[in-house]
Amino acid sequence: MKTLFSFSILLLLTLTTAFAQVLTRGTVNGRVGTVAGKPLEFTTMMLLKAKDSTLVKGAISDVDGKYAFENVGAGQYRVAAQQIGYRKTYSAPFTIDEAHPALELPALSMTDETKSLTEVKVVAQKPFIEQQVDRTVMNVENSIVASGNTALEVLEKAPGVTIDRQNDQIQLKGKSGVIVYIDGKQTYLSQQEVSNLLKNTPSDNIASIEIITNPGSKYDAAGNSGIINIKMKKNKNFGTNGTFILGTGYGWVNNLAGVRDDLPKFNSSLNINHREGKINLFGNYSYVNRQSAQSNQLSRVIPYNGHTTYFDQNSFRPNQFTGHSYKAGMDYFINDKSTIGVLVNGFSNDWRSTGLNNTLISDENRQLSSKAITQTSQGNFLSNLTGNINYKFDYGKGREWTVDADYVHYNGKSGNNLSTQYFNSENVLFKPNQDVRSTMPSTINILAFKTDYVHPLKNGGKVEAGLKSSYVTADNNTLYDTLQQENRQWLPDASRSNQFQYTENINAGYVNYAGKFGKLKVQAGLRAEHTHSIGNSITLNQTVDRNYLNLFPTLFLSRQLDTNNVLNLSYSRRIDRPDYQNLNPFVFYLDPYTYQKGNPFLRPQYTNSIELTHVYKNAFTTTLNYSHTTDFINQETPRQIASENITYVTPENQGSMDNVSLNLSFPVTIAKWWRMQNNINSYYQHYQTTYSGTPYEVKLVAYNLYMSNNFTLSKTVSAEVSGWYNSASQYGFYRAQPMGGFSVGVQKKVMDGKGNLKLNVNDPFWLNHFNGRAAVQDIDFRVQSRWESRQIRLTFTYRFGNQNVKGARQRNSATSAEQNRVGGQN
Repeated sequence: MKTLFSFSILLLLTLTTAFAQVLTRGTVNGRVGTVAGKPLEFTTMMLLKAKDSTLVKGAISDVDGKYAFENVGAGQYRVAAQQIGYRKTYSAPFTIDEAHPALELPALSMTDETKSLTEVKVVAQKPFIEQQVDRTVMNVENSIVASGNTALEVLEKAPGVTIDRQNDQIQLKGKSGVIVYIDGKQTYLSQQEVSNLLKNTPSDNIASIEIITNPGSKYDAAGNSGIINIKMKKNKNFGTNGTFILGTGYGWVNNLAGVRDDLPKFNSSLNINHREGKINLFGNYSYVNRQSAQSNQLSRVIPYNGHTTYFDQNSFRPNQFTGHSYKAGMDYFINDKSTIGVLVNGFSNDWRSTGLNNTLISDENRQLSSKAITQTSQGNFLSNLTGNINYKFDYGKGREWTVDADYVHYNGKSGNNLSTQYFNSENVLFKPNQDVRSTMPSTINILAFKTDYVHPLKNGGKVEAGLKSSYVTADNNTLYDTLQQENRQWLPDASRSNQFQYTENINAGYVNYAGKFGKLKVQAGLRAEHTHSIGNSITLNQTVDRNYLNLFPTLFLSRQLDTNNVLNLSYSRRIDRPDYQNLNPFVFYLDPYTYQKGNPFLRPQYTNSIELTHVYKNAFTTTLNYSHTTDFINQETPRQIASENITYVTPENQGSMDNVSLNLSFPVTIAKWWRMQNNINSYYQHYQTTYSGTPYEVKLVAYNLYMSNNFTLSKTVSAEVSGWYNSASQYGFYRAQPMGGFSVGVQKKVMDGKGNLKLNVNDPFWLNHFNGRAAVQDIDFRVQSRWESRQIRLTFTYRFGNQNVKGARQRNSATSAEQNRVGGQN
């Protein structure tokens, strides 16, 4: 930690000195755009010697199409602009000398590229991990080891991301509260359901994953640790084309008897895009059929009335998942200014599991006193249908107006059957079996509308403003039955059943300004959100009514120090509202001694975050972040009923958390055929609360490491080796031991480049597993979990049709902030 602190001080001193540097040579400024005058952002700009076109400097145009070259020596030059989809464009030659030290070049106008695919040469490949100024991007479609995996397995490799498989939690830089988007649309699912969805989303359908730690005011204020946006693959050209993907895999894990369970996996998908005239049609379909399994070892120590009871539980749960997902849409280009679009997407997921849980109960002398064997049968069906209609009017010169209206419907039904036998120390049944079953039908409906307006200013800045309104209704009805052993009849169990209804209305508005003052770029915004929610537990006759207004300011500052160095500073305030399902006071049993329970009295948590980022040569990135969270929601607060030997977890607001993180991202080119990407993230966490009236405090330093190596073996063969490591960490009351793993993959282009074969092996030595402990007051338990992280996968991809089809517009729909909070039980 001392080394990291010294490095941070040295870095800040270096940057401060850089601010004072005075340019002693010339500057070249300009703007690049389309023939119609629309600015082109992120265009590659090259300063070339006029005599022989030797590259002198490189730059990237900003959102307004502006670019700049500084510290330019005397001489004759010209500027070249290059961007995919446009012809490479050159400026007229010009001279930098004492009489002309600063030049403003005429605007460069780029025309559409109309060449066929056979004429296009790919000169570079994006790295798997790409650090941009405001976000980290994982270019999944370029990765060999990511092929054939699930979205969750790929996300596990992301810098600063930790996957808690035991509790189905996604954490970013040691913080929970991550909001997951898919193609700019929020998933509306709880953490558990998001985890389950990502477990069953094939990585071969993903183009990239964006990790945004400090979103602006245009985004919904939800998500204290940031946003993860998963971009699905889309075709980008004219005509008709598509992609077909077929994948198979195999994993294995040992069951309770030590016998290996074989777990095959299969996935396929089809993407089609057609554009002709004013109409663009697009669609895709995916099918997944996979088997998985997880084994758990849970040890508990329960003190009561001067005596101690020991519980040693071993469980094994094989799972079978079948999933279908689909998307269909159309964009209609009414004229050069107006576009209207419709989109329908959804999924149908069926998850089933049968499990066995052995519980050994011992006295304080560690002598076996009794044993319980619980057989479980679980199922969860969840379907989703989302409809979106959108309209865009382009006034020209960066001025535009967009409207989105959404309807989202979720329909779910989960079931859980438990049958427990009780044996004494002589392995003889000593009391009647306990048989309990439950069903939980649930429906969620969401209506949302949003509109956004962008207005450019004469000085090169712009103002954005928007409104959004969403209305959510959720109905969960948990029904429990108990089997009467005397007559073998199922009778309703009113003490455990509960119907919970929830309504929520959020109205929001924002205004955002982006401009430039000299060399300082500024973006400042303010978002207001008014929330009215009512949680009604009908069975318990208990209602929680909340009505509150919040303001969420954001500020971003960016300074181009020189050609190679950029410094960014940002601040934001954010909110995390409880998941719909966490508000439901239902009880979900894992076995007779262990369950989880909702909490209707959960309050939102609030986070203030400030972040300093330095970027060197658009490649080396250093980020220092500090955040403070109040009313921290601990999703898995452990509680105990010692008199009944019962341990359960429930979400609670637990104190505050301070988090300081330092992230370093840098590429290394070993040779032309060997490229390496490295990421180091360290963080300090200070968590303080009270537990049952007693102060509780945790101070912890942790880190995450990631490294990938890409090898170009020939024109058609490439390979990749990547690995990651997470040090010991703590979340709330839970301390997790280090985790890590590595993957190896090879790729072969076939069928004249239209086909692609990828073979990869994940975690070949089975290093990735979870080992954690919770110890507070009378709570003392340890958990060990293993799953089939050791896998081998083979994926075939085939591209067909005209590869010059321009893709569908990326939509950020009106329902981009509610879906992450839909409840689930996997």
